[in-house]
Amino acid sequence: MGIFSFEEESTSPVAPARLYKALALDADNLIPKINDSVKNVENVSGNGEPGTIKKITIVEGGKEFYVKHQIDGVDKDNFEYNYSIVEGLPLPDSCEKISIETKLVAAPNGGSIVKLNVKFFTKGDAQLNEEEVKIGKEKSEGFFKSVEAYLLANPSYN
Repeated sequence: MGIFSFEEESTSPVAPARLYKALALDADNLIPKINDSVKNVENVSGNGEPGTIKKITIVEGGKEFYVKHQIDGVDKDNFEYNYSIVEGLPLPDSCEKISIETKLVAAPNGGSIVKLNVKFFTKGDAQLNEEEVKIGKEKSEGFFKSVEAYLLANPSYN
């Protein structure tokens, strides 16, 4: 097995506590409301703590598919949320899983600094397809921007 990783850092005008609540704590309810392609989010097992498996059903281009996430870590005090994509369409055939570590830090302007560490765990000697990685990054960024836009348009969401 090989491990390929990259780190990214971005900023958001949304404060860490609000962003964390929307992305980690309330995502099951919020995401289907603000992202038209997400049909539903359900817990397959667990209660939201590490080890929980979530199934997200997505419809794009008239086709329905799913992705399963396993929660690896939750640290509400430090705004950290870690999960792995363990099954479903976004997982390339060459990968056993993709792990995403997310940490939100207060920015000087009252917003957030979003720190991501993404690790691709490949099967055997498989190599990553750069185009698949690029598409995954674009979809992830689009998802994040839709949550951010919702929070900016709904200042009463706490």
